[in-house]
Amino acid sequence: MTETKPTVEANPVGPLQTVLSALQDPVRLEMVRRLANAGTAMQCGLLYDTINKSTATHHLKTLREAGLTERITENGHTYARLRTDEVDAALPGLIAAVVSAANLSHTEDTTDR
Repeated sequence: MTETKPTVEANPVGPLQTVLSALQDPVRLEMVRRLANAGTAMQCGLLYDTINKSTATHHLKTLREAGLTERITENGHTYARLRTDEVDAALPGLIAAVVSAANLSHTEDTTDR
């Protein structure tokens, strides 16, 4: 099998209002939380459980357009990567604060069950 060079698609980090708008949706926030905790690119299918593929595609596009993530396509597989360094350069501390709060909320949600 011939390996292909990965292609990367990313947008510049948007203004604060655009980034916060992308993060306000619970599904997108969970995607960002999972990517941040993984610390590496993940296959897109691992970022969602409760929605269909077309809805997930929409959410991933919104995150990418806000500059939060990039899409990597390699050997027919699609991955998403959180652009932590780029977002931190544009909006210092935002990702760490949002992910920390999301992790705390996720922990509380799972202990309530």
